[in-house]
Amino acid sequence: MIQFLGNIEAKTDAKGRVFLPAVFRKQLQAVQEERLVLRKDVYQDCLVLYPESVWFATQQQLRNRLNRWNARQQAVFRQFVSDAEVVIPDGNGRILLSKRHMQLAGIRNDVRFIGVDNTIEIWAKERADRPFLSNKEFSSALEEALGQKEEEMPF
Repeated sequence: MIQFLGNIEAKTDAKGRVFLPAVFRKQLQAVQEERLVLRKDVYQDCLVLYPESVWFATQQQLRNRLNRWNARQQAVFRQFVSDAEVVIPDGNGRILLSKRHMQLAGIRNDVRFIGVDNTIEIWAKERADRPFLSNKEFSSALEEALGQKEEEMPF
């Protein structure tokens, strides 16, 4: 199972090409993943790169939870897959970000690649420079998700 970790800055060229960071390219090569799927994140104004195997597992998970005979659920599935496109790094390790995807994520030139679990997020640098949550919001969210009150502790 592939796990990406890192926070790397890069620049797009005039055509929208950007070098996939070497650390991520090496991880992809190690598991023989050449093809990637790119789509805008569902919640944030960033792009998400899925190794193809991760994309198909994610798509299958979504398909299994949605009823294709329910019009709204089918529209959700259609929206999810129609926003995606396959990208293959060229011989120099660059990927092409479409103008549409760059606009959706507010990307101009400077980007930040962030390894997030089994995907790679691509952010406009100025958006990624801001904290995703304040320190207080972050600690509160962690406590809510993982913490236990002392009276709830088993010992």
